Amino acid sequence: MAKEPVLTPRADDFPRWYQDLISKAELADNGPVRGTMVIRPYGYGLWERMQQEMDARIKEAGAQNAYFPLFIPQSYLTREAEHVEGFAPELAVVTHAGGKELEEPVVVRPTSETIVNDYFSKWIQSYRDLPLLINQWANVVRWEMRPRVFLRTTEFLWQEGHTAHATYEDARDYAAHIHEKVYADFMVNVLGIDVVLGRKTPGERFAGAVNTLTLEAMMGDGKALQMGTSHELGQNFAKAFNTRYVSRDGRQELVWQTSWGSSTRMVGGLIMSHGDDSGLRVPPRLAPVQAVVLAIKGDDAVLAKVHEIGDRLKAAGVRVRVDDRTDTPFGRRAVDWELKGVPVRIEVGPRDLENGTAMLARRIPGGKEPVAIDSLVRLLPAVLEEDQALLLTQSRERRESRTSEVSTIGEAVEAAVAGGWARIPWANLGEEGEAELAAHAVTVRCLVAEDGSVPGSDDAPGNVAVVARAY
Repeated sequence: MAKEPVLTPRADDFPRWYQDLISKAELADNGPVRGTMVIRPYGYGLWERMQQEMDARIKEAGAQNAYFPLFIPQSYLTREAEHVEGFAPELAVVTHAGGKELEEPVVVRPTSETIVNDYFSKWIQSYRDLPLLINQWANVVRWEMRPRVFLRTTEFLWQEGHTAHATYEDARDYAAHIHEKVYADFMVNVLGIDVVLGRKTPGERFAGAVNTLTLEAMMGDGKALQMGTSHELGQNFAKAFNTRYVSRDGRQELVWQTSWGSSTRMVGGLIMSHGDDSGLRVPPRLAPVQAVVLAIKGDDAVLAKVHEIGDRLKAAGVRVRVDDRTDTPFGRRAVDWELKGVPVRIEVGPRDLENGTAMLARRIPGGKEPVAIDSLVRLLPAVLEEDQALLLTQSRERRESRTSEVSTIGEAVEAAVAGGWARIPWANLGEEGEAELAAHAVTVRCLVAEDGSVPGSDDAPGNVAVVARAY
């Protein structure tokens, strides 16, 4: 009799496969309130590594971390009309606390532009105070109608950057810097996910922004996932909160602003971009555990050797875990580590010791081969880098092979419904065509220039719309 698969095959039911993997790999559970999630230690370890890599890049860009309150007076949101309109359906509002009705309801933050601006208006007095570059790591609440763990949850974790600048050009360039040098660099070089950098259409941009830059990735089923965004806010929030500075020539000027964010949605993107029917595949540069050394049997010599190998790899800078739980069957442990997507398993048993070898199992390309134990420290860094590169190549090849060049709205819909992306001249689509796509649950993910770069304006000649169904 054929063995039952551990996970629902992706080709049979991609959403069920996704849910199975989150559960079996012990990444997260559903929370008690609809749309919330409990992130389990292994899943949180992935998020911590994302935080570490992103935080280093954010600080390199000059921003400093701060923290702003979870509760925001409701009146703050009403000061920027487009902003409150955009977030109104998602707001969680507290009306009672401490056993009585509040004089003014407070909103559980959906994002922090309004409260940040309240303080920026106090902190910024002169051109000498600019640019002011702030980031915070926090949780936010947006009441989701159709929640899905990591992808769309009522409460999620993220970072949100907020900056104020003396000129439009400085703000524009900083938003672009975050888009390319922080987000794209991290997603391509650490997550191993090929992303398309583009500009949102006016209908898709952030509420209250004058421009939204996005990073879009193709998932294993051909749908798109927005992995992060960087917004030019212009002077909209500065006007609403009177955030001004005294310029070098003594005039009162409004600041120009940006905001930008990425979230635990990236964990969902990691799963759906790299996962296969055997589980997760974690890019080595991201992996909390890059290599696990498994004792096949509880032999004293085997146990001593796996700990020795673990110590040597750790000293060489490899993030390593030793699995000496020989009271649990070896096959079960191997499957568990495969589900979790650890890039390399090093399996050691009595026979391996006799031969001076270990079995090297590579999760990303697949396959096993015996290697000399003494060569592991030398071999492993190159193996990990090779596998990191392979994930990015596979991500890029999937997107390129499943993206169609089309010229009509009908062809664009057909490509998206079939599980791919389409590129159509924006001049052939426009806002009317964008509405027509929406009737088929297809959206314009972003606009790109003919050469694939980020266009300087919504209506630049030669703009191409990238369209797809999306999460």
